[in-house]
Amino acid sequence: MKAGLQSYQARMRRVLDYLDRRLDSDLDLETVSGVAAFSKFHFHRQFTATFGLSVHRYVQLARMKRASYRLAYADAQSVTDIAMDARYDAPDAFARAFRQRFGQSPSSFRKSPDWEPWLTAFGPLDNARSKLMQKTFTPDDVTIRDVPTTPVAIMEHRGDPATLGATIQRFIAWRKAAGLHPRTNPTFNVWYSERRPASHADYSVDLCVGTDQPIEANGEQIKADEIPGGRCAVLRVVGNTDNLEPAALYLYRDWLPASGEEPRDFPIYCQRLSFFPEVPEHKAVAELFLPLK
Repeated sequence: MKAGLQSYQARMRRVLDYLDRRLDSDLDLETVSGVAAFSKFHFHRQFTATFGLSVHRYVQLARMKRASYRLAYADAQSVTDIAMDARYDAPDAFARAFRQRFGQSPSSFRKSPDWEPWLTAFGPLDNARSKLMQKTFTPDDVTIRDVPTTPVAIMEHRGDPATLGATIQRFIAWRKAAGLHPRTNPTFNVWYSERRPASHADYSVDLCVGTDQPIEANGEQIKADEIPGGRCAVLRVVGNTDNLEPAALYLYRDWLPASGEEPRDFPIYCQRLSFFPEVPEHKAVAELFLPLK
């Protein structure tokens, strides 16, 4: 029974991976069902029963998530181009669908996103992916690395995680104005709280960019600090890197007790090596660092 369930889940994981890699393609149900080697007459119901939404709805949400990220974080692309990339025939059809889902027009969202409805809208997509798509890590995935001390400029986010998107927008705008491009200046997140703490007021994360240059705040609350060097357990995560909690849990719950190592007095943090939507979500890469004594 267990082997049968594992085989079934692996086939469903193949389907989600196939869909995520082909958001720019026409996706018909017969082809998608064939990826999992399921009968096309039953596959639609199997998919909906497993993930809580239909194949069409999953693809629609994944495309809309990419479009909303491009609106919020990639101002070089026009709304019309974003609508076409989301597989809508015309910008007005995209605008209607976007407003229906988020309560804002694409142009309004680009200027001032309301992140709370955004988070609610993508709850079903996140739930679907979390059911089967979380990677099973092994000790071989973890390396111990001596990392150098990195001077950084920090923008703090404190409070409701639903407003993190607004802080990220301000951080991106500030680093662009400061000339700190991700290709030349590494990007880090340092977490001081759980991803979903009991109280929203307790949520705490630093957005950091590596730089040893003098910092000009340009009206933002920016401070200089450093990420200390030393030994770290490093776990690389590829795909859907907006939720690194499963990787962090693996390091703390499984790897650390078995390793005989002791954590150092600095929080877990990550370096973001490639970014969605600059790359497809399944190709985004982050490395998670657990500082060790």
